[in-house]
Amino acid sequence: AIAKASEISGDWMGLDIGPETIETFATEIEKSNTIVFNGPMGVFEMPNFATGTVTVAQLLAKATERGATTIVGGGDSVAAVNQAGLGDKVSHISTGGGASLELLEGKELPGVAALTEA
Repeated sequence: AIAKASEISGDWMGLDIGPETIETFATEIEKSNTIVFNGPMGVFEMPNFATGTVTVAQLLAKATERGATTIVGGGDSVAAVNQAGLGDKVSHISTGGGASLELLEGKELPGVAALTEA
């Protein structure tokens, strides 16, 4: 069943985003030139809860097509995009989710620092 986040009781689990949230993401993605996707929208491994993740991946592919830079970070996100058959439809893919975010934050990555010093 689809429920608003405010309607999910303490003994329930939200396993995917719903249509309103998908529409919010679509609106923002369509007007963005750079999009970072780091973390699936739901439990995409279960078909009943993959809609949000697959739809956002499709929106990223369309954004890439129109010239936006799209970055997918993290092993689960990469697996989801590849499972949707869209891995080659985004600009950049990195299985290092945490490292990708640290790089975007401007933090020094030990491996990059070691190469720079060499």
